[in-house]
Amino acid sequence: MLTLLLVEDNPHLAKAMQGGLEATGQVRVLHACTTGEAAVEWCAAAGTDSGVAPANGATPPDAVLMDVRLAGPMNGIQAAVALRREFPRLPIVFYSIQDDDQYYRDFRRAGILTHYAYVRKSNYLLPQMVLPLLRDAVAGRSLIDPEIAARVQEVQERDEQDPMALLEPNEQAVARLLSLGLTNEQIAERLGLRDKRTISRTNGQIYAAWGLDSSDTDEKVARTRAAIIVRERRLITWDASGAASVQSAAGDWVAWTP
Repeated sequence: MLTLLLVEDNPHLAKAMQGGLEATGQVRVLHACTTGEAAVEWCAAAGTDSGVAPANGATPPDAVLMDVRLAGPMNGIQAAVALRREFPRLPIVFYSIQDDDQYYRDFRRAGILTHYAYVRKSNYLLPQMVLPLLRDAVAGRSLIDPEIAARVQEVQERDEQDPMALLEPNEQAVARLLSLGLTNEQIAERLGLRDKRTISRTNGQIYAAWGLDSSDTDEKVARTRAAIIVRERRLITWDASGAASVQSAAGDWVAWTP
């Protein structure tokens, strides 16, 4: 019997999926929740392999079946990253009928595309279609819908051509002014904003979109790197030692030389 955590914010769909999967006699849904935050909290309370008694009387599931679009602040991709941080290699099967570029960007940034099953076609939500995916995930095999893989590649190639495509219009305006060396106060004045804190928050969104928001990177360094990306008009990544890399036409990360 395969045990499952179901994460779905539509109560009607969640009920139907749980009923359909359990009707196969091969799945038992240990818990169903509506947000990524709740999924992480429940799994943490369910205990680990340490032998410690679980706080909620449950045990960790064999796999997680999760929608990408969820009700809370955390989407399914972000929830998966948090779950795998606490439970390495916890099998996760994603599904979504959404076709949002941002989801594909999140998958690529998280580095999880080839480690999780992901399907977008709604007919995969039929129990007889979901079961093989769950069993493959538990066995350590991944399935990526070819359409999903193609969309990730498409978004990646477009974004690599112009990092500004990752930003909203107001963020693009701030990034251009930031690259000119203007302070937050000067940018706020130039854009007609009364509160310079708005610029600080926007800077944070820019850093996150360009992968510059590491906890090991202070704001001055992130600001300088953002300015370089604006001027070079291509995404650049920096490792912990400060070495910079860009992606080649073949998709490999290679050293970047100014």
